[in-house]
Order: sequence, then structure tokens, then C-alpha cells
Amino acid sequence: MIAKLERNLQLNLTESRMQCVKLPISVTVEINLLLVAVTALALVTRLYGIHFPKAVVFDEVYYGQFLSLYMKQVFFIDESGPPFGHMILALGAYFGGFDGNFVWNRIGAEYTSNVPVWSLRIIPALAGSFCIPLAYLLVVELGYSHLSALGACALLLMENSMIVQSRFMLLESVLIFFLLLAVLSYLRFHKARNSSFRWFWLVICGVSCAYGIGVKYMGMFTYFLLLGLAAVHTWQLIGDRTLSHGKVLVQVLVRFLALVVLPVIMYIGFFYIHLTLLYRSGPHDQMMSSAFQASLEGGLARITQGQPLDVAFGSQVTLRTVSSKPVPCWLHSHKANYPIRYENGRGSSHQQQVTCYPFKDVNNWWIIKDPGRQSLVVSSPPRPVRHGDIIQLLHGMTSRYLNTHDVAAPMSPHSQEVSGYIDFNVSMPAQNLWRVDVVNRESDREIWKTILSEVRLVHVNTSAVLKLSGASLPEWGFKQLEVVGDKIHKGYQQSGMWNVEEHRYGRSQEQKERELELKSPTHGDVKRNLTFMAKFLELQQQWKMLTVKNEESEHKYSSSPLEWITMDTNIAYWLHPSSNAQIQLIGNFVTWTIANLMLVVYCLLFLTYLLRRRRKVEDIPQDSWEQLVLAGVVCFGGWAVNYLPFFLMEKTLFLYHYLPALTFKILQIPIVIEHLYIHVMRSPAQRKAFGGVILAVLCSVYVSYRNLSPLTYGWPALTSDELAALRWRESWDILLRKR
Repeated sequence: MIAKLERNLQLNLTESRMQCVKLPISVTVEINLLLVAVTALALVTRLYGIHFPKAVVFDEVYYGQFLSLYMKQVFFIDESGPPFGHMILALGAYFGGFDGNFVWNRIGAEYTSNVPVWSLRIIPALAGSFCIPLAYLLVVELGYSHLSALGACALLLMENSMIVQSRFMLLESVLIFFLLLAVLSYLRFHKARNSSFRWFWLVICGVSCAYGIGVKYMGMFTYFLLLGLAAVHTWQLIGDRTLSHGKVLVQVLVRFLALVVLPVIMYIGFFYIHLTLLYRSGPHDQMMSSAFQASLEGGLARITQGQPLDVAFGSQVTLRTVSSKPVPCWLHSHKANYPIRYENGRGSSHQQQVTCYPFKDVNNWWIIKDPGRQSLVVSSPPRPVRHGDIIQLLHGMTSRYLNTHDVAAPMSPHSQEVSGYIDFNVSMPAQNLWRVDVVNRESDREIWKTILSEVRLVHVNTSAVLKLSGASLPEWGFKQLEVVGDKIHKGYQQSGMWNVEEHRYGRSQEQKERELELKSPTHGDVKRNLTFMAKFLELQQQWKMLTVKNEESEHKYSSSPLEWITMDTNIAYWLHPSSNAQIQLIGNFVTWTIANLMLVVYCLLFLTYLLRRRRKVEDIPQDSWEQLVLAGVVCFGGWAVNYLPFFLMEKTLFLYHYLPALTFKILQIPIVIEHLYIHVMRSPAQRKAFGGVILAVLCSVYVSYRNLSPLTYGWPALTSDELAALRWRESWDILLRKR
């Protein structure tokens, strides 16, 4: 009996082992064929023929210049935003083997053989393509049907303006991709309440927000929208009594880390990579401080590397204003006096002019003199100038002392004139003593440092501060910038701060020898480096980051936000040199019109439901109402935050600035249509008629897309009559070649 039981046990163990061995490993994969199909169509519409035209298209001339600088690791800053967008374009150029050697000087310039056109345009094209499946997933995540999601994809697939913007080396498609990914990720996080995978989506949301802001500062609009939505949901979470205090605290902390701390760290990281890669002196050096310039290889670093660090009595220096408004400049004087009387009849001291000159010049050199001594050379050992010391500033080439007095400045009569003192008569004695205030000092006896110290020069007699007014002098002042003594100067103002840029220890007491010395290169023995955080903080100053280009005139294709709504404007991106083939940024006219209509319909629906619910009349179920509100926050809110801020901006605007807002507005079309079909159309006859209207609209969208395709892809070339027939609005500037 026992033997039989043992045999049975062995048989059971053997069978168990066999089952374990034969147990299959199964993987279940769900494939949404609709999603695959729309993704394939998107890739075709965005990628096909992106090497055409093999010439510079519109803003490629702008981004291409920065691309070449990236390839050569030359420092630059760009007014359009942080450096991550340029890094993305540079990545495509790097993989394509671009060496940066191409002159991006005009639209239409033919690319040479060393320019990998396909590689330059592939990343924006891929980003534009993947916006389509993201739109599909976003509509489904908002709780609407796959048919509505397919409708949103169809509208975006046939949106001519987005196709054009995706097919070239431009950044709007990349920006839109990250914005859609951020919104989709947050919605997935919010809805996956009980899934451990939900935190992954929150991290993806934070990363996508950082990438969006890193591409263009416009990404902040959608980021703030998501932060607002997250704040509302977090507030609701705090009020959930089913959760313990510890769980609530952890959830709030994780949200803060993922949506605030992580994007900030990534944003700083973009600049770290940017400044690490671009270590060479470049075209925008003068926009930065002397310390920043000296940290770059070449340029100012060649001049300042090894200069004496401590400014001493007898030092020969150039004083650069810390402010870069209106342009960087150096304290300057020359052998010309102020006119005896100005055009308005006011008189001057008729003493030597002191100005701020935006170019390096031998007349920018000054000698720091001890008022108690006659010596103009550095002693051995050198006596450093410290915070609070009284000095005189002697102009190196003309031997005039820097002076200010109670005479109105030429362009700023509320301030004092600054001059090089000439002893014309005893009624105007010398007032040439200045107190050195080292503003960024660490101690009260801080030594004045070359490049590193920001100094305020305070006039001893009148307490006026030496300051750049920013006004330009007339012809008698050679259009140079006015320097004044400001008696009401309060607090930290960059226009009143100066730093020593070039510096040498003076060795020549005689004027002629000193003039020869001032014309020779500087030299010394101390090297300085600026930390990354110091560079980063300097770059964040908006007046430097956003005013690199001072646009004084309107661009031919600039437009106002009001013109975008009805597409009263367009942009000519490229014109073939010999035919009528051209590329125009023009949207699908039918889609833009329907999007405007659905925007109005949504507002009317929302307000009607809101008022009736206030009267305790519920026309739709609670879950449908919440679904409609969330869709409004995402789509209507996404449109509003990406559109309305442009009314407050003074920069030159173009139609492509509207594309992020347009994307969210198009997403709202199928959402409103589905709501109308389910909750407003009551009878089968109404729904059938409404379905017919929808089908007719889609056909119209396709016809509009097809007709405008020659302007979207640049081929085939149309005749002048055919092009004239496509001018559906009088304001459209479609180019017709005269023969």
C-alpha cells in the first residue's frame, strides 16, 4: 500500500514538472488598426519629398545660422527661446554629417552638396507626423469615441498649414508634439487612479512640459494650463477624507516634484549642455557681460586672459557699462567739446565731450589716479583700489579728468552733464573726485576686480552717479550715447554699473609714451573663469534673452492675432527661381471656418448648460457634463492660453505663432459634433441629416486640402491663372511670376 502511494506521488511530481516545462509564455498585444493607419498617413503627408525644395525655405535662413554655429561650437543666444529646440535640429544635422559650412544669407539660396537637407528636416517632420496619433489618443482619453478621434486625425491630416510647418527645419511641429504629449500624459495619470503605472505618466507629463518650454517659451502657456488643472485636481484630492494625511502628503509632494521640480531641473540642464557645447567666442558676445565673454575661447578671452586681477592706482582700464541697453558700450572721450549752446537755446559747459561708445577704441582708455599723488603709474608693489576709495579718472589720450557739475546734460536736462574738465575760467572749478562703490562686494574693503566687480562711480561733490542715459547725441556728438550724472539714482540699476574689461598696469608717466602704450595689446598673468550658474543666471535676464534682435520695422509677412482667426494673412515660404512653383503657409480654409464655428457653439452650449444647471435643470447626465467641462478645459483652454497672450506682445508676430492654438481648436471640432449628435439631436431623422452635413463638411475639407496642395508641397507648378483662382481672399499674397 505504501509502495503504491509512493509511486502515485512520484507520478504526480513528474506530471507537475512536465506542466511547468510545457507552460507557455504568452504575450497579448492589442493593435489599434485605425491608429496605425492614421500614423502611416501622417508619415506619408509629412515625410514624402521633404528634400524638396533643395533650397532655403523662409525661417530656415534663421535657424540655419544657429545650426552652423552649433556645428562649430560657437556661442550664441536666440530671442525665440531656450536652446533645446536648436539642439534637436543640431542632432539631425550631426547625424547627417553636416559640417556647418553653409552661408544662410537669403531665402531661396540653393543648398550645396555638403548640406544634408533630408537630415535637417527629418526631426520636425517626424514630430509633425506623430502629432496625429497623439491627437487620436487625446480625444479618446477625453472620453469620446474612436470615430470622433478619427475625425480629429482626418482634420489634422488635411490641415495644409501644419503640413507646411512640419516639412522644413522649423520648430512649431516639435513644440506641438510635446504639448500634446504633455496633455495626454496628464490625462492618463489623472484617470489611472488605482494603477501603479500612473506615476510613469506624471513623470512623462513633467518631462514633456520641460521639452515644450525648452523648444520655445510659448510652451509655458500650455504648461501653466496643466499646472492649473493639476492644482484643481490636487485640491480635490486634499478634500478626500478616505485618504490618510500621509497618503495625501505623499501624493501632493510627488505631483510637485514631477510637475515643478523636474521641469526646472531639465530647463537648467538644457543650458548646461548648451554652454558646455558652445565654448567658443561668437557673434553675440557683446550682448553678454565682460566676465561671460572672457570665459569663452577666443574673442575677449584672447585679450583679457592673463590681465592683472586687482585694479590699482595707476591702472589703465576700459570701463564697460553692465547694461546692454540700447547696446553694449564703453566710457569714452575725444577731442571735441560740447557746443556752447544747443538747438533749444540751453547752454553747456563747452568742455570736452564724454560719451559711451559701442566699439572698442583707443579713446576708451582711462587712468585711475590717486587724488593725493601726481603719479600716473602703478607703484611697486601695486596699491589696489578698494570699495569706498576716492579716485580721479584721467582720459588716457587727452589727459582730461572725468568731471560732472551742476550743468544740464544735453539730452537729459534733469541730469548733470559729464565732461572732460577744461579750465576755461574760475567760475567752473574742477569737480573730478569719484567714490568707488563695489556693488557685488563680499566685504567692506573689497578690492576692485577686473571684469568680476560691478562698480558704481559716485560723484563726491554732488552725489550723482555716473550713468548711461541711453539717449543718442546729435551729429555734434557723432551719434554716440549720452553719459550723465544722475542725482536721483536709487537702488541697483544696470545703467549705473560699470566693470573694468581691459586692464593693464601703467608704466609710462609721459604723455607720448603713454599714448604708445595704450595702443599696444594688454597683457598680464591672471586667468578667470565664470561658473555655470553665473552664466545661466545672466542668460535668464529677459532684457538680454529676448532683445537680441531689436526689430524696428515690420516684416512684410508679419500679422496681428486678429488676422489669424479668419486666416486673412499668409506667408510666402519659397518661390521657384524660374516658374510659379511656390510654398505658402496657408491653412485649410474649410477647417479654419468650422473650427471657429465649433468654438462659438461650445461656448453657447457650456453657458446654456451652466445657467440651466444653476436652475437645477440637468439636460445631460452628470458624467457627460464633467466630460464636456474637461474637454473644454483642454481644447478651449488650450486654444485660449496659446492665442490670447499674443495680444499683449509687442514683438513681430507671424501666422505660424497661431498653430499651437489652432491644434487645440481643431481637436474641439469632433468633440462638439459628437456631443451635438448624442445629446442635442433627438430624432433619427435629425441625426441622419446631421450625419449628412458632417460628411459634406469632410468632403469640403478634402477638396480645400487638394486644391491648396500645390502651395503646400511646392509642386506641381501652376499657371498664373490657376494661382489667381486660388486667391480665395483678397489679402492673400500669392506670388505670380510675370513673363
